[in-house]
Amino acid sequence: QVQLAESGGGEVQAGGSLRLSCAASGRTYGLYTMGWFHQAPGKEREFVAAISRRDATTWYADSVKGRFTISGDNVKLTVYLQMDSLKPEDTGVYYCAAALGTLPTPKYDYWGQGTQVTVSS
Repeated sequence: QVQLAESGGGEVQAGGSLRLSCAASGRTYGLYTMGWFHQAPGKEREFVAAISRRDATTWYADSVKGRFTISGDNVKLTVYLQMDSLKPEDTGVYYCAAALGTLPTPKYDYWGQGTQVTVSS
């Protein structure tokens, strides 16, 4: 089993920044892709960004391109999501996920509990 623990959520004003972290533990060998998903209030969970643990290839949803940056540290088994120029519509719960499959659209096998991000206008 793999455990994912997110941190770094909080409240920020529109235009501000936050950095989310996701630490992986357990049977992490074989994990190929790490990703972030966003669930706005009353809406379905949506893909935000993903990164390959092998070659650091990244993939972004159009809505966050140029504002969010995903990065990873394979030594610390941690993936980060730097969120800049935040908008009120970015509000919601952000989930970290891990997949055995490859980019761009793997099936995610493991999920974290989520961290709340609130962007006020």
